[in-house]
Amino acid sequence: MSTETELPDEELELDDYREDEENSVLLSTHESINRDLNGEILKLERGYVELRLITSSEMVVDDQGLIHSGFIFSAADFSAMAAVNERNVVLVGSDCQFLSPVKFGDEVNFVARVRHKEGRKRNVHVEAHVLDIKVFEGEFKTVITDRHVLKLKLLENDDEAIQRVE
Repeated sequence: MSTETELPDEELELDDYREDEENSVLLSTHESINRDLNGEILKLERGYVELRLITSSEMVVDDQGLIHSGFIFSAADFSAMAAVNERNVVLVGSDCQFLSPVKFGDEVNFVARVRHKEGRKRNVHVEAHVLDIKVFEGEFKTVITDRHVLKLKLLENDDEAIQRVE
């Protein structure tokens, strides 16, 4: 019988990335993301992530069991954000290819590596495989902001925004 107090599943899930080991890397971004739909981090290092997405019935688009590519993209994006691992990292662009279809029940394994750093910009290369088949490859361009993207003041005033639209 264990002497440790067991935590409810929700608390365990929230604390998955907050280990007490001295050299461990803690997840600093996207902590509240739905891991059932975006994947579970298996390995987290500085500038590197391994993530697994197990496809589910919520992702299926037809009676053949095809998975919508948006779920693959979302897991790849989450992989890239976790590889950068800054609290206020945002995606500003991507160039990606869907190389093979993914079906219900597939286990999709993603690897994301930060390839280039320039100031606040990070470029992340992401690949995804189902078994030995590469199903996705992409380059994600990210920017690290001082504050949350929804709290940034992007334009000085509304008049300036109207002038830019005209």
